Amino acid sequence: MGRRLFAALGAAGLVLGLAPAQPAVSTGAGLTAVAGSAWQTDASVLGLAVAKGKAYVGGRFLKVRPPGAATGTNQTSRTYLAAFNQSTGALDTGFDHVVNGIVWAIVASADGSRVYVGGDFTRVDGQVRNRIAAFDTATGALVANIKPSVSYRVKALAIGGTSLYFGGSFGLVNGVARNRAAAISTVNGSLLPWNPNADNDVYAIDAADDNSKVYLGGTFAKVGGTSRWAVASVNNATGALLPFAAASAVPLPTSGCTSRVKDIETSGNRVYFSNAGDGGGCFDGTWAADVATGNLVWRNTCLGATEALTVVNGWLFKGSHAHSCPGAFSDGTGAHFLLLQNPANGSLGPWFPNTNAGPPTEVGPLVSATGGSDLWVGGDFTKVNGVGQQGLTRFTNLGSGAAPLGPVLPTLTSTTAGQVKATVQTSLDNDDITLTYRLLRGASNTVVATTTANSTFWSRPNVTLTDTTAPSGTSQMYRIEVYDGHNTVRGGYSTITVK
Repeated sequence: MGRRLFAALGAAGLVLGLAPAQPAVSTGAGLTAVAGSAWQTDASVLGLAVAKGKAYVGGRFLKVRPPGAATGTNQTSRTYLAAFNQSTGALDTGFDHVVNGIVWAIVASADGSRVYVGGDFTRVDGQVRNRIAAFDTATGALVANIKPSVSYRVKALAIGGTSLYFGGSFGLVNGVARNRAAAISTVNGSLLPWNPNADNDVYAIDAADDNSKVYLGGTFAKVGGTSRWAVASVNNATGALLPFAAASAVPLPTSGCTSRVKDIETSGNRVYFSNAGDGGGCFDGTWAADVATGNLVWRNTCLGATEALTVVNGWLFKGSHAHSCPGAFSDGTGAHFLLLQNPANGSLGPWFPNTNAGPPTEVGPLVSATGGSDLWVGGDFTKVNGVGQQGLTRFTNLGSGAAPLGPVLPTLTSTTAGQVKATVQTSLDNDDITLTYRLLRGASNTVVATTTANSTFWSRPNVTLTDTTAPSGTSQMYRIEVYDGHNTVRGGYSTITVK
């Protein structure tokens, strides 16, 4: 790739020295906020998994198209299921299956040798597959012995050891009663005894990393005949309820608030949950529990339904339409569809790309997954960072990251002989909070002062830099330069007569 250089003078700033792709230098989140190239879908993405260099994508779509292609142009048929190159985002032309119904969930085996899909379908390539199917990632072929007969929708999938756990809206598996949650063997496809018996839909499911227990989320009020609203921890072999004090994070339903668990992400000794609530002020946030004790670790009360969670590089990335987060931003700043949180305490971190929201949910991001050093996001959006991109996007740790917003003209004052103070509002960078500010003097851009300051889209304080070596009685030009560890951006000049 050739060296890129952008130049634009004035308040909009001058962007200098964007280098060829390499690991981002100062992106605190470990991923840049600049979306990588990826193909698009013509409708919602609902399921995602990354395995063996490919991203497997399922949803409502019937066609896919290259990045930059307008809606309805340059399309390739892919019915509800497709695969894309993990490194380039390009369509994997060798993975082409005809699925006869929506795909709601995808999960990869621990070794990446298989991907399992669940949904509304009853046929794959004309073969009977009632709501669950598996594919070999090396060959792309349909796995012969994974074909349970599930009576209705499969909405969520998880792998634990040699068990494939699944949840949804069904009541029977292979003709045996399994209310909304069941498990099969990944070895031979047989139905397992695991039977939590939820009384309403299961939206999310995940097993602890050591498969010591399994977590369920959804709209149920009872599990195994015992009251458990929206979330439960169960035995990995039987499905029997386990103590789970952290469940108190989800409020019990009232006439004005019904909050349900939409996604679950286990990582090491923590398990993370996302909620979506109906009703003003109803719990939409995220929360974390300790796997070993079941105790609540933290609870974040951002408003705006949270649909997707993925841990990447030690950060918890979330897809939501957050419009208010106590202690950070309030209503009036718009919807923020992509954010990250510190897994230790739930506080927001330095990563602020964005999407929009499109039909049918008008929610935006609905699912996410990682291949280890990237983040794939799917949903109902039609734009990413203001640019057309439907259904699917990805973020990596490559490139220079987002450049800081160009600084405005500094306000200059000189009340002491030989000194000039320059005050400017802090800039904004979508993947860095701490930025370096330099005060440049004259056409030679001599650096006369340097400082650092923190800023976010909800808090952009002023910063003041002082030139203590200004020649008295002369007219001088000053500008501000902002540096994020990789990108350098300069604003326009202001002029003052030095006292």
